[in-house]
Amino acid sequence: MTSTDTLGGTREAAGPARPGDLAAALLTPEARRDPYPFYARMRREDPVHRSPQGIWYLTRYADVEAALGDLRLSNDRDRMTRAYSARGGDLKALSRFTERLGRVMTNTDPPAHARLRKLANKAFTARRVEALRAGVQRSVDRLIDEAVAAGPAMDLLEDFASRLPMSVVCELFGIPDADRPQVKSWFRRFGRLSEDIAKSEAAIDQYEEYLSGLIRQRRHTPGDDLISALVATQSQDGRLTDSELLATCFILITAGDETTTHLIGNGVLALLRHPDQLARLRADPGLIRGAVDELARYDTVTQAVVRVVAEDLRIGGQTLREGELAYLFLGATNRDPERFDHPDRLDLTRTGNRHLSFGHGPHFCLGGPLAKLQAEVAVGTLVRRLPGLRLCDEAALEWRPNPLQRRLTALPLAYRV
Repeated sequence: MTSTDTLGGTREAAGPARPGDLAAALLTPEARRDPYPFYARMRREDPVHRSPQGIWYLTRYADVEAALGDLRLSNDRDRMTRAYSARGGDLKALSRFTERLGRVMTNTDPPAHARLRKLANKAFTARRVEALRAGVQRSVDRLIDEAVAAGPAMDLLEDFASRLPMSVVCELFGIPDADRPQVKSWFRRFGRLSEDIAKSEAAIDQYEEYLSGLIRQRRHTPGDDLISALVATQSQDGRLTDSELLATCFILITAGDETTTHLIGNGVLALLRHPDQLARLRADPGLIRGAVDELARYDTVTQAVVRVVAEDLRIGGQTLREGELAYLFLGATNRDPERFDHPDRLDLTRTGNRHLSFGHGPHFCLGGPLAKLQAEVAVGTLVRRLPGLRLCDEAALEWRPNPLQRRLTALPLAYRV
């Protein structure tokens, strides 16, 4: 779930794995640094693994691809909350945030999901995303200019990658320049939900109030922005309630922030660790679109998504029972040798790259094309403008503890212009 920070919904310390307990192995410091050898072991030994807590772990591409499109595996947050609660999960940190997310398309099942997704698709079009390219380029150039002016080193995440999606989202939604520092402050607070629930809930309330004001304003004075497009869709269709409209704006603005940040961060790190591929991209900048797909496959930001079994089903010779939780490991599928040749090799010219980094099926990530656009412009421009880009201290890199997400705490880089 969105704010669960360990596998299985319980807060156990990461220590030595018990013999044969493949799930516990994913909580170790070694797996935090590099989970991919652990995934390989799971695929070999028990690709549809049931943990001692009764939670399923799926790691093969074929199984996960099928599971993502199977409606018997539910994404409904009410059902998921009950499943976590039945297993002793700590639900305090979910409270207000889960209540908000429970009314959006990403956390509903058909037919509600299909209705909400169709309406969002009408507003969030490929044409609207592509129209942002020039603005994304301006934002990227400005951020690099500021970094260069500040000195010969920067934290790529803090000084660049985290600032870009905020700028792009604010432009997409028509958020006034004067309001952007406050919006950024709310976003930071959402990311610390488990640290201070009361402050995070207060920030969510303030953010919702702000969004409600923007929606009312766009009803009277529409503009060329996504909120205006959603309002117009609501008026035309009549089936999107006010609360659903608010929730849709909420999730569209919030969802892509961290994913985009760490797609850029993980991608740049992968290139720096593979100087031959970095040199290839520098020699042929036209590779960038395929390169971003390969970077997304190679070190996936969203390592796993969670589903609840709504109806008994068979996967990989195992029976998953109604009410059980299933973790679908996208990071493992993207290194499955049954689907990818030499899966542990970074290859920017890889063809047929049908990775699952942005999901598959009904819940394929709506913001995936926007995240990829930003990564294309960001990574391509960094490679072109900062030829001396290098890691400051490889040994000092730390990964955040949530094994469902692959996110660095910082990425200190040095460079020359």
